[in-house]
Amino acid sequence: MLADLGLITLTLAFILAIYASVAAAYGGWRARSPFVESARNAVLVTYLLLTGSVLILIYALVTMDFSLAYVVDVTSRAMSTFLRVTALWGGQAGSVLFWGWLMAGFVALVSLRKWDRDRELMPYVIAVAMGTTAFFIGLSLFITNPFAHLWHLEGANEFTTAVFRPQNAMAYIPQDGQGLNPLLRHFGMIGHPPTTYIGFTGFVIPYAFAMAALITGESRRDEWIHTTRRWTLVAWVFLSIGLVLGGRWAYDVLGWGGFWGWDPVENAMLMPWLTGTAFLHSVMIQEKRGMLKVWNMVLIILTYALVIFGTFITRTGIVSSVHAFAKSGMGPAFFVFIGLTFLGSMGLLFRRLDTLKAEHDLEGLISRESAFLLQNLLFLGIAFAVFWGTIFPMISELVTGTRITVGPPFFKQVTGPLFAALIILQGLAPYFAWRKQSLAKLGRTLLVPFLASLILSAVWGYFHREHPASFVGLWLVTFVALTVMLEFWIGVRARMRTRSEQPGEALWRLFGRDRRRYGGYLVHMGVLMIALGFIGDAYFKEETQGTLAIGEQLAVGNYALRFDGLTQDEGSDGQEVFEASISIFKDGALLKELKPRRDFFLVQQQPVTVPGVYSTLGGDLYVLLVGWEEIGLSASTFKVYLNPLVNWTWLGGMVLVLGTLIAAWPTGALGERSSYVLKPHSRQADGLSSVEG
Repeated sequence: MLADLGLITLTLAFILAIYASVAAAYGGWRARSPFVESARNAVLVTYLLLTGSVLILIYALVTMDFSLAYVVDVTSRAMSTFLRVTALWGGQAGSVLFWGWLMAGFVALVSLRKWDRDRELMPYVIAVAMGTTAFFIGLSLFITNPFAHLWHLEGANEFTTAVFRPQNAMAYIPQDGQGLNPLLRHFGMIGHPPTTYIGFTGFVIPYAFAMAALITGESRRDEWIHTTRRWTLVAWVFLSIGLVLGGRWAYDVLGWGGFWGWDPVENAMLMPWLTGTAFLHSVMIQEKRGMLKVWNMVLIILTYALVIFGTFITRTGIVSSVHAFAKSGMGPAFFVFIGLTFLGSMGLLFRRLDTLKAEHDLEGLISRESAFLLQNLLFLGIAFAVFWGTIFPMISELVTGTRITVGPPFFKQVTGPLFAALIILQGLAPYFAWRKQSLAKLGRTLLVPFLASLILSAVWGYFHREHPASFVGLWLVTFVALTVMLEFWIGVRARMRTRSEQPGEALWRLFGRDRRRYGGYLVHMGVLMIALGFIGDAYFKEETQGTLAIGEQLAVGNYALRFDGLTQDEGSDGQEVFEASISIFKDGALLKELKPRRDFFLVQQQPVTVPGVYSTLGGDLYVLLVGWEEIGLSASTFKVYLNPLVNWTWLGGMVLVLGTLIAAWPTGALGERSSYVLKPHSRQADGLSSVEG
């Protein structure tokens, strides 16, 4: 059977991943180039084998091979071919295989690049990265195998899942599958898991380079920082996209009128994003001034640990979440792996502290270095608060036997002031000079945006006097946005004056001259736009609920909703669909007809609420059908939200991605593959190893 071939390729991939990790480490330790080259080839073959496993599983999903338990769990005959393909990451076993495949792909790409600059590091990069890859392939092979079959136990009306036939069992092939979880049949969930996994797996690469630098004693040099900058940006931007798509999914599918609920799995994605963002800022100081070398190592170790931790709480079902998978037997394996890698990394760091001495000291409290360091502390403070709030229910249950849930109020109260301080620093830091900054000069530079932001915020506050706290939030965003625009204006004006360029041409060439700097400013603008969405959610959100007979109206804000009728039909996936017709009026004028509905999936016995949404740049009118009279379907109950500024969140996400692409855009193509040859030399590496070429 084709599924058996998938199992064989998965098994061979696991063996080769272990071999690649061991051979690379041995070759680097003993300066044996053939072993390193062999490990490099093993990486590429591992990726090809995993690609075969993934393609075979996709084929089984598309053709509905119900002999496989995974196919039964996540597909059905009523699902479209497209949904059956996306079911690859819609369940536990498929998503773990997908994770390992993406990780192997990243290591393969690293192996294909030229090694000239990082020749000493690459054996250990492969060893560390393929060690992580082998762990996930092992989970897929031994704990949650996607090629396991369904078996019927003779003499008992029971079914079991196993790769090989259990004793006294017969193969069981049902006529149809359970189908993908209805909550996952949304474009946000189609794109959210892959982008999140790419972000998670991508962060393994800078971690592997950092560990390689520590192992070889090359951490005193900054080459690993330069090499991994774009790899880190790629991981960061994909994780950012995953967060935005996850928020959009929650907004469209979960039916609570919001996009961020501080859910444990949401937090699991946010934590490595926070530490990864801190790392991206902090490495600038190491590149520019040779400072914070130990700090950067700590940040990338924390980011890697939080990536594995986030995967752990999502995959093991240890937390209660609509995002999490069912409980599985992967918990102990994850727990051991997290402990070993974190403690091992920190132990290696402490052993190499003497190679991480800063080249310069902090010379002034008012400087770009101190501003970036304070930013880092704020990022870590937020990450710790989120971590504590996420694990506290587990700790309380372990200690007291009662699970005490930490809700959104805790996270908002603790992280809100820290995020506000971060936004302020985001605007101030670019104007701080390296080493020392004159406060008088800084004040003169920022006086105009400061006064303009006060005036604009005062106007806002006057028209929204019922929400006085919103004044502070809007002032923060306005002030920082003006400081960023001032940076663009200074650069454009200089080019217009010195090169006689038109404004549009000057702006275009400004990006081309320093993509990293101005792409970063664009990222900051995206963050500010997202912050507007959170301000709208915190201060201006309105909601109401009412039961309407046909022809009756319900008012919210300056809108009026008229109920025009309710229909019952069958959906394309075999679900029962109840759809309402709602006419939206503003100042007496008809704007649009909305179709909020409620789908009931019979196989899963699960309802899904699909909102009707009227969107403008200023906000959304969000209508939910929450109930109806069964007889005649003549009256229905609706819940209505007015969500001002929410669409700035999605626009900000797109601007953030654009800015990151500009900052990370490569200056050259992927180089030709070079062979690995250790150059003859003699080096005593701080007591860890002696390499002789």
